[in-house]
Amino acid sequence: MKELTKKRLKACAIDLAISTALTFGIEYLLRKKVKSEFVHNVVTPTAVFWGLEYAQLKNSGQTIGYKMMGLKLEREDGSKPTCKQILKRSAYRDTLGLFSYLNNREAYEGEDGSRLAQDRFAGTVVKEIE
Repeated sequence: MKELTKKRLKACAIDLAISTALTFGIEYLLRKKVKSEFVHNVVTPTAVFWGLEYAQLKNSGQTIGYKMMGLKLEREDGSKPTCKQILKRSAYRDTLGLFSYLNNREAYEGEDGSRLAQDRFAGTVVKEIE
């Protein structure tokens, strides 16, 4: 596994931990109003994770995990990613990305780990910053 990919995985783990903590708080408030376990087990965690990721990437191109690992998401031309790119990237990663990885593991990371399958699909790149 390439070094940049390792950093990306660590950043994702940090973001997931933050999202999980926030999800527990939101679920506590929603339990009284929403009785469906499907909502609590699938919809709420996904919505919180995607919402946090979207807000942070749209605002600065970095999530908290990316900041801690010294990474930044950009368009291929170096500018901030668009709303559509962020959503396409998240949707691909959480749906078809697993199949892309299982189908061809070597090609999944790309040349240096800066463009995983979801980045190629959305037209984004992750770069290390100083």
